[in-house]
Amino acid sequence: MAYESMICETVALRGHNGDRITAYTARPMGPGPFPGVVLIHHLPGWGEFYREMTRKFAHHGFAAISHNLYERAGEGDPDDVAAKVRAEGGVSDEQMAGDTDAAVAFLRDQAYTNGKIGVIGSCSGGRHTYFYVCTRTGIDAAVDLWGGRVVMGKDELTAKQPVAPIDLTPSLCCPLLGLFGNDDRAPSPEQVNQHEEALKKAGKTYEFHRYDGAGHGFFYHHRPLYRVEQAMDGWQKVFAFFNKHLAA
Repeated sequence: MAYESMICETVALRGHNGDRITAYTARPMGPGPFPGVVLIHHLPGWGEFYREMTRKFAHHGFAAISHNLYERAGEGDPDDVAAKVRAEGGVSDEQMAGDTDAAVAFLRDQAYTNGKIGVIGSCSGGRHTYFYVCTRTGIDAAVDLWGGRVVMGKDELTAKQPVAPIDLTPSLCCPLLGLFGNDDRAPSPEQVNQHEEALKKAGKTYEFHRYDGAGHGFFYHHRPLYRVEQAMDGWQKVFAFFNKHLAA
């Protein structure tokens, strides 16, 4: 068997407005070059699941980084920090994009990456992922895992989220993979339909897969939401998609 090992470490980045934020990185041992993946965490926060997910990408041959969008809310238990952020209306789209720019730049600066970058996020991170790749260029692939609030009514817009990401669809810069549970309500199947229709209308390259018997967060093995068969199939699709678009 081939020898397997990886390097994992916490690094400091300069995020939005030059603020110092923390990120967790993982990559296979060796010179590479490896394709890069940026993970945008969900509303439950920058916790254990996203560190595991970062290492999972390294295990599959990617250089991965997950940055802490909630750094400014303070340290402590991720659930407590996330609760504080949620009470404050979440992070702004502008701040999220600036922080994600820093994570993308970190990967681009590493000699072990191949120059290709993908972005993935779940839940609020799925929304953030879609917003990001509709407002930036130079990203090679994106994965939206059941991102809620891509479709937003006017009454849902806020100062921190002043634009519905679906309205930015004509500016989508890369191929998109979307995975959704048909029992989910955020996004609902009807909202996923609206999202897909916007992608078709704009002539974008995308794949949407919808799973019966699955709701929100069906990858989350640490929660009752987990659906093993749907998650296994979904992970296969994620890695196939990124390998297709990020291989040198």
